[in-house]
Amino acid sequence: MMKQRDAKFQIGQVVRHRVFPFRGVIFDVDPEYANTEEWWNAIPAEVRPSKDQPFYHLLAENGETEYVAYVSEQNLVSDDSGRPMRHSQVNAFFDQESVGQYKPKAVVQH
Repeated sequence: MMKQRDAKFQIGQVVRHRVFPFRGVIFDVDPEYANTEEWWNAIPAEVRPSKDQPFYHLLAENGETEYVAYVSEQNLVSDDSGRPMRHSQVNAFFDQESVGQYKPKAVVQH
């Protein structure tokens, strides 16, 4: 039986990776690992995180590029830099609420 875990971070929050030089805004959360075995096995064993923790989908950016990242909770910390995100898709999904926090745009359904 899977134990209940609450996610430490929330959708719209800006976070950064503990080790690698990138940051991102969270757009989705999986309560536990939900990617492929191939992706999992591509992570070097010595830094491979546990699967039984939240994993976050990020609109990520580093000094060179923008991309989507999938990161374990243990590898994220809150980004308190106050710098706005430059990722080209952020404004399509979020409105900036305050420094380091974005609010999902309202979805209009017909």
